[in-house]
Amino acid sequence: MVAGGVPVRAARKNAPPREDVLVAAMATIAERGLEGLTMAGLGREVGMSSGHLLYYFRSKDELLLQTLEWSEAELGRERRALLARRGPVSERLQAYVDLYVPTQPRDPHWTLWLEVWNRSQNAGPQERDRQAAIEGAWHRDLVALLAEGISRGEFRPVDAERAATRIRALLDGFSIQLAVGLPTLDRTAILTHVREFLVETLALPH
Repeated sequence: MVAGGVPVRAARKNAPPREDVLVAAMATIAERGLEGLTMAGLGREVGMSSGHLLYYFRSKDELLLQTLEWSEAELGRERRALLARRGPVSERLQAYVDLYVPTQPRDPHWTLWLEVWNRSQNAGPQERDRQAAIEGAWHRDLVALLAEGISRGEFRPVDAERAATRIRALLDGFSIQLAVGLPTLDRTAILTHVREFLVETLALPH
């Protein structure tokens, strides 16, 4: 089989590491947004033809999903390091929130997430399972954090699973507003709203 006029065997030998392609894709999204990410442009960045990229990733949808999985793996390592710190659970919960909420409008990670979500309407079951795995990692870490806070007496004895579902729904709603650049709330205001909600939901009664 030939991809882009070059034998596939040669393409495999000369192709950059897969991670280099994903890093370049994320950098392009950060610099020029999703509209600036094309297979041809990305190919030029990493020295591959668009045909070669399609051979390895099959479609732009798959490229976006793999880029998201790579980005989430990086965030996952950072999240686990934050949650493994010593100290009050409430401080680690705030660190979780800080990591979850976009840093600014058009945050590249959230821009990518929103695009993958949008394309998931036509995704197959395997792609949906991979997206669910990303969501599940955030959810499990939050449930574990809440359960630890409850067991230590820092939080009132709520249902950790249900509370995590509601907290993440709140975070998603605010994060989407910030990521798409709605002028209603800035990041500081969002973090204040979330902090107040957590106090109301989790703090022990006086």
